[in-house]
Amino acid sequence: MLLLLLFGMALAWFLQKKLYQKNWQKNLRIQVSFQDSAIYEGEESTLKEVVVNDKLLPIPALELGISMSRNLEFDREAKANASITDQSYKRDVFSFLFHQQVTRTLPFQAKKRGFYEITGAHAVAYDLFFREGLYSDYPQQTQMYVYPRQVDTARIQMICRAVSGMVLSRNRLYEDPFEFSGIRDYRKEDPMNRINWKSSARMGDLMVNQFDATTSVEVTVLLDIEDANILREEAQVEESIRITSSLAARMVKNKMNLWVKSNAKDEETGEELRVHLAAGAGKTAELNRKLACVQLGGNLTGSAEFLHKEAEKELTGHTYVVVSKNRTDEVREALHLLSGAQNQVLWVIPYLPGEEVPSEQNRAYTAIGWEVKPWK
Repeated sequence: MLLLLLFGMALAWFLQKKLYQKNWQKNLRIQVSFQDSAIYEGEESTLKEVVVNDKLLPIPALELGISMSRNLEFDREAKANASITDQSYKRDVFSFLFHQQVTRTLPFQAKKRGFYEITGAHAVAYDLFFREGLYSDYPQQTQMYVYPRQVDTARIQMICRAVSGMVLSRNRLYEDPFEFSGIRDYRKEDPMNRINWKSSARMGDLMVNQFDATTSVEVTVLLDIEDANILREEAQVEESIRITSSLAARMVKNKMNLWVKSNAKDEETGEELRVHLAAGAGKTAELNRKLACVQLGGNLTGSAEFLHKEAEKELTGHTYVVVSKNRTDEVREALHLLSGAQNQVLWVIPYLPGEEVPSEQNRAYTAIGWEVKPWK
């Protein structure tokens, strides 16, 4: 009797083993996806896991493993089943009856800009006796951009005011209908649509709106990411990228035409990064995608050479904003050349807390120190 029982158990184990080996993957679907296609540094998002067992065969235990960059940090609860090395490895266990779907969302915070993707998931299923793991890989295709964090509005506004002052002082030949600067007395050559009727009623005389010129010129932001020092200064370079992103968003919103140029490589073309943003146009997402993909280091054009190449174009009456941490004599000389032909140059210099505040006195350009403040 005992032998029959043991034989029956062995036969049952063998049959269910073969059954699971043959059928556990049938109608088993696994999908891993980022909730958002793009977020900013410091923002939170979620990773969604959807597992469907659409068959009559139950799966007592299914271990799902995925790996993604440790720059995407899971929250405390989701981190419980994660191990972190150069990547963050996440393992979750599911249990299925027949025709069942389970969905889980895993919150995380983006700690660093970049382009992140998950290309595969690894599944391990167990039979009814939990004696043998059955392995399989499930290709995935989900990706997300983490844009450079936008810096404090009040701080970036300081740079915008400096740039606007340069632009407005240089060119008042063409009025910009978006840049209201006050009212004045009516003149017979003024069109009727310029009359400010409320002010006219209050003043007792016809008054008209007057505007400043900003869109009649173009501003170029030059982003320098060279970091050739023995001790790397990644914090200043990353802040330079954030300043560029934030400044571009604000200037385009303020109806300025803008070029962003850098000695960073464009990951799509392999050439140096070049993006044109028309006044008011919604192309800041394109710029942020390119900035998210910028890789530090590598074979880059040096800071001074990068500025020299721009100066060789010999533009006249142009406005430049140079964002660079590199305070070398060669860079200063290049800035001096860049300011020729009545160009105006604003140099934004990121520096770390505790470092000497940059003090640059030069008639050829204006320099502004920018302290890199920590963030969580």
